[in-house]
Parts: sequence; C-alpha cells; structure tokens
Amino acid sequence: MAAVALKNQLNAHIASMFTAGFLDNQFKELQMLQDDGSSPGFVREVVGLFLDDAERIVGEIAVLLDQPVVDFDKVDACVHQLKGSSSSVGAQRVKLSCSQFRSYYEEKNRDGCIMSLAVLRNEFYDTRSNFQIMFQLEQQIEACS
Repeated sequence: MAAVALKNQLNAHIASMFTAGFLDNQFKELQMLQDDGSSPGFVREVVGLFLDDAERIVGEIAVLLDQPVVDFDKVDACVHQLKGSSSSVGAQRVKLSCSQFRSYYEEKNRDGCIMSLAVLRNEFYDTRSNFQIMFQLEQQIEACS
C-alpha cells in the first residue's frame, strides 16, 4: 500500500517537473530506455553522472570568469559541454540557461557572463534538487519492495 502511494507521489513529482519546465521529452526517452526492464537504475545513473559533471562545469566557468583576463573560448567550450549534457538528460531549464549565456560570451561581455552564470547556477541547483527528490522517492519505493 505504501509503495503505491509513493509511486503516485513520484509520478506527481515528475509531472510537476515537466509542468515547471525542468524536464523536456528527452527525459521521457531516458525513462523508456529504462522501462524495457533490462536496465533498472539507468535513469538514476545517467542523471547522477549529469549532476556530477554539471557541478564540475559550473565551477570551471566560475573560475574562468574570475581570472583577470577571461578566456572566452574556454567559457564557450564549458557552456557548450553543459548544454549538450543537459540536453541529453532532458534538463530543459539548464539547457535554456546555457543558450541564453551564449550571447554574452560571444560579445566577450564579462559582466553579462557573470550574470548568466548566476542564473545558470540557480537553474542547475533547482534542477538538482528536483532530481534528488525524485531519487529519494525511488529509493523509498525500492525499500518497500
């Protein structure tokens, strides 16, 4: 009985992530790969790798922007990498923040990049928090089984 309630809560949480724009259809594609039964924990593993990688990249961007002379090509490479990895897991708001970041580093606008980094960081933290809630619910469901 508890597992059913937790599954309903998990489904509602994921639906709210779509409604709030945290996720796009790529996340559904990941779920379908897991749902074939051959890869339990696939989504958690892929998203976990994304979260670790994204945190590292956000930190690298912050270090780059803190240098006396900003290497905007490296900023570009980092943002491009983060956009690709966020796109692969369906982390829509992170991906959109990366897209918005682009105009500032193309203009070599350090202040704009710093502002975009703050937005990107907030979107990443919000997305990470939502994924962590999802993981906790999945673990609770597994504990009931």
